[in-house]
Amino acid sequence: MKALVFHGPGQRAWEDVPDPTITEPTDAIVRVDAVTICGTDLHILGGDVPAVTDGRILGHEAVGTVVEVGAGVRNLMAGDRVLVSCVSACGRCRYCREARYGQCLNGGGWILGHLIDGTQAEMVRVPYADNSTYKIPEGVSDEQMLMLADILPTSYEVGVLNGCVRPADVVVIIGAGPIGLAAILGTKLFSPSHIVAVDLADSRLEAARSFGADIALNGGRDDVAAAIRDLTGGLGADVTMEAVGVPQTFEQAVALARPGGHIANLGVHGSPATLHLEDIWIKDLTITTGLVDTYSTPTLIGLVASGRLDTSQMITHRFNLDDFMEAYDVFSRAGETGALKVLLTAHSST
Repeated sequence: MKALVFHGPGQRAWEDVPDPTITEPTDAIVRVDAVTICGTDLHILGGDVPAVTDGRILGHEAVGTVVEVGAGVRNLMAGDRVLVSCVSACGRCRYCREARYGQCLNGGGWILGHLIDGTQAEMVRVPYADNSTYKIPEGVSDEQMLMLADILPTSYEVGVLNGCVRPADVVVIIGAGPIGLAAILGTKLFSPSHIVAVDLADSRLEAARSFGADIALNGGRDDVAAAIRDLTGGLGADVTMEAVGVPQTFEQAVALARPGGHIANLGVHGSPATLHLEDIWIKDLTITTGLVDTYSTPTLIGLVASGRLDTSQMITHRFNLDDFMEAYDVFSRAGETGALKVLLTAHSST
């Protein structure tokens, strides 16, 4: 089969690799029908995730069709349409029993495209398939479902829920890429008074407005701190979310929060960020981080299936699987191309 293979920082190739096979009774083999690229994949290519080694197939988001299951799989059969979650879960260890699947102790967690071969391929082996896939409801498209593999549960759990967003809050989201935009969608469910999006790219700020941001600020031109002070009577934001993954935006998120406020870090950081405890200890701030656990995926599927959550705006560019190299180029130059999420399918898309 063909797959997108990592060959060290900055090096990737769409090349022939062996087909995946069942190695554990709880495995399933899934034919990839639709797949996307994540900002984390760009961090991997930038050398920020050293656990990813030469020869690894990248990707941790996919929708596909089950073609084979191991003897221990109980809930799936060949022909089922499924979402492949970005997080795998054994379902038995201490963390899985607490619904903290990202910390699975038995070889689960974020492993696809990280510690084992991932989804950017024509087929993928899914460990712990009963706990790590979700059947696609009737009437929900591959495109809608694909957004629930990673970005929606990540932004909802690590941003909105960990950030303790409440009605009437002022919420500042720094970074209007796919994760930041998904955070806007999740935040809207809690009726904030204002959602403020901050980014350096005007195209992404325009997207943030279309997703529901009330205010969009360009961090390169606008005085963001002054704007937040004016909006909040000098207090600062109730919740800030960092969705970029660089030291400057993390420090900005901390600085924009009001006393007693909450900073939810969503970004994947490849270098240290300074925590200015000498300034912030007296502000009673809460800072949370986190790897997505995907415990919210069933809730989000229900919201999409009922029409209460619209993910259709996320996908801006469509490709065939054989165009993976071009898709990466377009996605990596999002500031120029306007790319949010790219969709790659195993057949022509119109």
